[in-house]
Amino acid sequence: MHNLLTVKETAKYLRIPLPTVYYLVQRGQLPAIQIGGRWRIKKNALDKDILKEEKSGQPTVLVVDDDESLQNLFKLFLKKIGFSRVVVGTVKEAIGALEKQKFDLVFLDLKLPDGPADDVYDFVKREQPDCPIIIITGY
Repeated sequence: MHNLLTVKETAKYLRIPLPTVYYLVQRGQLPAIQIGGRWRIKKNALDKDILKEEKSGQPTVLVVDDDESLQNLFKLFLKKIGFSRVVVGTVKEAIGALEKQKFDLVFLDLKLPDGPADDVYDFVKREQPDCPIIIITGY
């Protein structure tokens, strides 16, 4: 059952509103099943659906920064130049993203809310040694 997410967990995982998850499930746009009248979303299938966009031959960039305005700026800019992007705000999210896929470039903020950016830097250098890292910071 570890592979199944509730609708609420899915909304949090995807960072989208709860009603949007229900809408997507009812339209068959999310990999879901009903158990006891309640929807459960298949996390593995969901991850594959999310990541298949990244396999389109575009360079894929990971942005690790907790500043929401910078996240939005990176999203818009990278989309405009045709790059696939994953934008996260914590060390935990960054390492999770790095475990799921390979990146062509990482933008890494030095100050993150849940731990030192060194953990992300070390993980990239160990697991994806050919991936360049650009350090960004607000101070």
